[in-house]
Amino acid sequence: MHAKAIIFNNSLGDIIQAMQNWNDELNEIMEKKMKDLAKKSNGNNFSDNNNTTMGTAPLTLNDSNFDGTIKKSQLIVVDFWAPWCGPCRAVSPVIEQLATELAGKALFGKLNVDENPVVSSTFGIQSIPTIAIFKNGKMVDGFVGAASKSQILSKISTYID
Repeated sequence: MHAKAIIFNNSLGDIIQAMQNWNDELNEIMEKKMKDLAKKSNGNNFSDNNNTTMGTAPLTLNDSNFDGTIKKSQLIVVDFWAPWCGPCRAVSPVIEQLATELAGKALFGKLNVDENPVVSSTFGIQSIPTIAIFKNGKMVDGFVGAASKSQILSKISTYID
């Protein structure tokens, strides 16, 4: 925290140096947070050039990786959601359970509609939760609203080879 003390010295060079120190500190903090986040997500928050293997936790999808993930996945179930949505929070644990139970048969992903407007508008998502099922890169089915585990599983089972 020596950077704060430097600011009180009124020289422009000292102020610039202090700001540079803060920038370095912020970069270090961001780097540490990103590493922590990567450990917590178990590598499930991937970019376009990663393989889309069927894991046990839903993938975090976004405007950048959505198309690539959908095209590379034989069967993927996408939960369009938002953190403020009560029914979305009710469906989330069901999606996580199914991702584990159907590992190797279907891939699951979650897309926050507030943070990813491009994909949301492309698919005309106006109500959430919306669950969309993609097979071989194309949307084949889906539904809007909270549903039970058995209802969701029934829809997905139709598309499992």
